[in-house]
Amino acid sequence: MMKLRMGRAELLTGLQRVQGVVEKRNTMPILSNILMEAKQDGVEIVATDLEIGMRGHYKATVEKPGGVTISARKLYEIVKELAVSDIEITSSENNWTTIQAGKSQFKIVGLPSTDYPALPTIEREGLIPLAGAGFLELIRKTLFAAGDNDARYILNGLLVTLISSEKKTIIRLVGTDGHRLAVAEQEVGKPGAKGAPQEIKAIIPKKAAHEMQRLLEEGGEGEPLIGFTKNLMIFRKSGLLLTSRLMEGNYPNYQQVIPKESGRKIGVNRNELESALRRVSVLSRDKASAVKVSFASGQLTLYSSNPDFGEATEELPAQYEGETLNTGFNARYLLDVLGVMDGETISLQMDNPLSPCLIQESDSPEFKCVVMPIKV
Repeated sequence: MMKLRMGRAELLTGLQRVQGVVEKRNTMPILSNILMEAKQDGVEIVATDLEIGMRGHYKATVEKPGGVTISARKLYEIVKELAVSDIEITSSENNWTTIQAGKSQFKIVGLPSTDYPALPTIEREGLIPLAGAGFLELIRKTLFAAGDNDARYILNGLLVTLISSEKKTIIRLVGTDGHRLAVAEQEVGKPGAKGAPQEIKAIIPKKAAHEMQRLLEEGGEGEPLIGFTKNLMIFRKSGLLLTSRLMEGNYPNYQQVIPKESGRKIGVNRNELESALRRVSVLSRDKASAVKVSFASGQLTLYSSNPDFGEATEELPAQYEGETLNTGFNARYLLDVLGVMDGETISLQMDNPLSPCLIQESDSPEFKCVVMPIKV
C-alpha cells in the first residue's frame, strides 16, 4: 500500500527527467517502469536501464509510505494531459495504482517495488564540484562527434579526463567516431588535494552524457558534482543523482590525430561558411554529402555535383596565402562542427589534401575539432 498527494508540476518534472533513462527495448518489462518510493519527507522517483540509473527526490504529502513500479511512459502521458494542480496516487495490495485528479481517475497495472533492480550504493565523498554552465558547454562541444551504434563499441562513449594538480583541476572531454574528433577542456576551479591521483580517465556512454546534458540544461541552483569509482560515474545535481556504468576498453590515442599547429591555415567567417555549405550540399551525392573544398589565395571555394541533379559552386573570401589545396569533405561533418562553435572567425588547417583537418576558433583555443577529408 502507498498513498501520496503531489503537485502536478513537481510530478511532471520528475517524470520528464526519467523518460530518457527507461529502457525502450523491452528486454525486461520492469525496466520500462519507474519506481516510486513514498517516504515520510517526500517521494523518490527512480529509473534504470541497468547501465544508467537516476534517482530524484520530490516534494509530496505522504499518507502511507510504500512503493510501487509503474509504466514511466503511460504515467507521463497521463500527467501531461491533466489540467488540475494536485494529483493523488494510491497503490493497492496487488500493485494496481490509482491516479485521481479532479474528476479524472486512472488505474494502472503496477509491479511490486521489491522486483525493481537496486541502484548502486554511493558514497558521498570524493565528488568534484563543476561549474554547471561550463560543463554543459564541454558536453555540447564533444558529444556530436561520438559514435552512434559504432561497431567499435568504445567509440560510442565520451572520454572524460580529470587532471588535478595542487594549483587547479582541469576536465577534458573527447568524442570521436573515427571520421571526426572533438576535444574540449576547461578548468573546474578547486585544486586537487595534496598527493591526490593526478589523472582520472573514464569512458562514459553517450546516453549518460545526453542525460547529464538534459539535467544541466534545466539550470537551477547549486553546483553539480561529478566523481568516479572503479566502474561507475556519479553525477549529482540538487537532489538528483545520476549513475552510469563506465565503458571498458582502450580509447584510441586521439592525441596523435590532432595536427600540430603548422600546415596550411585558412581563416574564414563561420556564418558565411555554414550557410554556403548548406547551399552547396543540396546538390551533393546523398549518402556522403561530399563537397569539394579548395583553399586558394584570398578565397575558399566549395563545389558539389550529382549526376542526377547538377552542380553547385560558391566562393567565399578567406585569409590564406599559400599554394592552392584541393580536398573534399562530408558536408554534414563540417556543419556539425560549425554548429557547436560560437566565434565569428574560424580556421581550417591541413598539411595535404588527405591529411586530417584541424578546425579551431580564435576565441576558444581549448577547443579543437578534427575532420578527416574524403576523396571527391
